[in-house]
Formats: sequence, C-alpha cells, structure tokens
Amino acid sequence: MTSNPAQGSALSGIRILDLTRILAGPWATQIMADLGAEVIKVERPDGGDDTRSWGPPNVTDDSGKDRGSAYFHSTNRGKKSVVIDIAHPEGQRALRALAKSSDVVIENFKVGGLAKYGLDYESLQQVKPDLVYCSITGFGQTGPYADRAGYDFLIQAMGGLMSVTGQRDGTSGAEPMKVGVALTDILTGLYAVIGILAALRHRDATGEGQHIDMALLDVQVATLANQAMNYLATGKSPTRLGNSHPSIVPYQAFEARDGHVILAIGNDGQFARFCKVAGMPGLAEDPRFATNPERVRNRGALIAILQGVMSGRTMDDWIARLNAASVPVGPINDVERVFEDPQVKSRGLRTAPIDSEGAMLQGVASPLKLSRTPAIPPKAAPDLGADTLSVLTDLLDKGEFDINELQAAGAVVLKGNQQ
Repeated sequence: MTSNPAQGSALSGIRILDLTRILAGPWATQIMADLGAEVIKVERPDGGDDTRSWGPPNVTDDSGKDRGSAYFHSTNRGKKSVVIDIAHPEGQRALRALAKSSDVVIENFKVGGLAKYGLDYESLQQVKPDLVYCSITGFGQTGPYADRAGYDFLIQAMGGLMSVTGQRDGTSGAEPMKVGVALTDILTGLYAVIGILAALRHRDATGEGQHIDMALLDVQVATLANQAMNYLATGKSPTRLGNSHPSIVPYQAFEARDGHVILAIGNDGQFARFCKVAGMPGLAEDPRFATNPERVRNRGALIAILQGVMSGRTMDDWIARLNAASVPVGPINDVERVFEDPQVKSRGLRTAPIDSEGAMLQGVASPLKLSRTPAIPPKAAPDLGADTLSVLTDLLDKGEFDINELQAAGAVVLKGNQQ
C-alpha cells in the first residue's frame, strides 16, 4: 500500500492515477477522494479538464476570486492536479512511473486510445502486475459499438431511460425527456467505484490486479431496474407516465391550492390513512381502490377524485396533516429551497471547502457517513497544475527524472506556466 495523509479514513493508503475528464470518471475518483484515497488528476497543458471552461456560472472564493466553472468544482473536490502532456514521450515515461507507484489507474479514453502511448492496461500490467485498471467508455471494450463515442444524453436515449421519462403520449408537452442531471454518467461513476473496490479486495487477497471494463450503455440498461423487468415479464415496453408510477397508485404529483406536492403512497395502510385525513375514509373500502393492484387498474378514476380533493388545501396544510399521519408527502423544491431545508442543513450537505492555499469556497458534502471511517473534511477542487511540482518531486525517482528538464522539454507544466 502507498502512503496517504488522510489516516484513519476508509481508503487511506490507496493512490489513484486519474486519467479521466468530464463527469463519469471524475465522479468515481471524487468519491474515492472523499473516502481518503490520494487522487492524482492528470490534466492536459492546454486548459486541463474540459469542464474547467464549462461556465458560467463560475465559483468564487471568499476573497471574491474567480476559481473556474461550477461544473468542474462539482466533481473534482479533494484531488491533486498534475499537468502532463500525454502525447510527449517524456510525459508518457513520467506517467508510467506514476502508475507503477499507484494502486489504481482509471481512464475514459476511446477504446485503444492509450495503447499508442504505452498507457493501456496490457502495457502497465507489465510494470505493475497487481495494478487495478478501470476503463470507462460509452459502449465498452467489445461489441459492434465499441469504437463509438458515448455521451450521457445519447446513452439515456439509447439505453431506454428517455422512453420512460416525460409526459404520457396525448398530453401537453408529450415527448421523451432526459433527466435533469447527467444521471447515466453519475451511475457509471458509482458502479466504477464498486468495481474498483471489489478489484482491490481481490488484489489484497491474491496479489492479482485486473482490468475493469465499464460502459455507460451497460449501466443504463442495468439501472432500468423495475422498468426492465416489467418488459421482460410482459413483453411490452413501458411507456412514459409523467410523474406517475407504473406499479403504485397514488404515487405522483398533485396540484394543491398554491402549488404542487408529491404524494408517495406505497401500501394500503398509508392509503387508508390518507383517505381519513382527506375526509374520505370510505374511499379506502371501495373495492376499486382498496388494494394497490385495484388502484393501478382503476388509476384514472382514482386520480380524478384525488385531484379534486388535493386542490382544496394549501401545500403546507397537506404536508403538515399527512406527515402527522405518517403518509409520505413532500413539496417539489427548487435547488434554493433544497439548501434551505432544515433536514438538508442538519445533515451538513452544504459545505465550505478550503483549497490548498487556505481560500474558502462553496461546495456540496459527500453523502457517505461511516461511523468508524468517515469521509475526510472537504477540500476544494484544485487549480490547474497546482500539485505538479509536489507530486512529481515526491513520486518520481530523482535518478531517472529531472523535473526541470521535463518542464523545459514541455512534458510537464508547473502551476503558473499553463498555456
């Protein structure tokens, strides 16, 4: 195991060489950084990770200094930034040395894209047999689409998610819709972490490394969950239902007197309690609505009745009454209201991470709460090349590498010298 200053954290002692950019890969490495792994993010000299320029909006620190795009900060906290030219032979040599001293390499280049640099799994396995190497692509390392570029929006469409997201056909605004965040990328990042942790467990038990092949399309199909099984069970493709649920009723948005609330009734007992609060206890005894399967079959009739009732009270009135009766209900918050929610505040999800120079920024906390090995205190995403000198000084063999020569050759760029 390699050394790491985050002693006592779950992944203390794990070093990750991060050759990813945009979202799926950086999301995976951010999670592992939260858990104490040392993540060395390798960025190109001409601007670094693409998302550094994906603004506005940009983040400012407590002194008012612009620290780059909010998008970049959303997925790169807790990492070290090293600028190395992957196309330069000396840059490749330095990267191979960094890989040899790392536990994990993670990359999201096109299939075969790193082989010409000697940075693919087969090449690095020769210098470090116990290396865990994770590749993230749109379609995987094999199959007829392997050479295609894959993006979240495209995969949400091809993987079926958009076919079940959006208003039902025949209603206003009906069309397939993407999710409001790049969910396939996020889910792929999560699965990549699971795969990496499993491979590290295997390495610790056997001394063997391995290659992890993660594909956005695979993840999207796998996470269709009940919708996929609904098709496999019936042979019928699920359709868009707006905010309704295909298998649970009532489980959707309703319009109250002054806005919308979500009613998420998951069992017959909750439905009976709802009917009592709504002043219609007999509705729960109606054979058409007494059980969830009957409510699904008679969805149209029930929703028409409930919408008429729900519109008679305010959002706050419904939320107070139904929560008191243990009926799941809640408002549809915009993001401002999310961060003002007392539960969100209590859980500490809004943070003020500090960067390597002591400046304070705004940020979002890790949701992982481990009693023995909690996530480390949040550290802000790094400036481009902020750690090039320190990482190379610490990890490269001084007998084999001269950092000044690497810089003069253009193989690496120290902070302040980026193009």
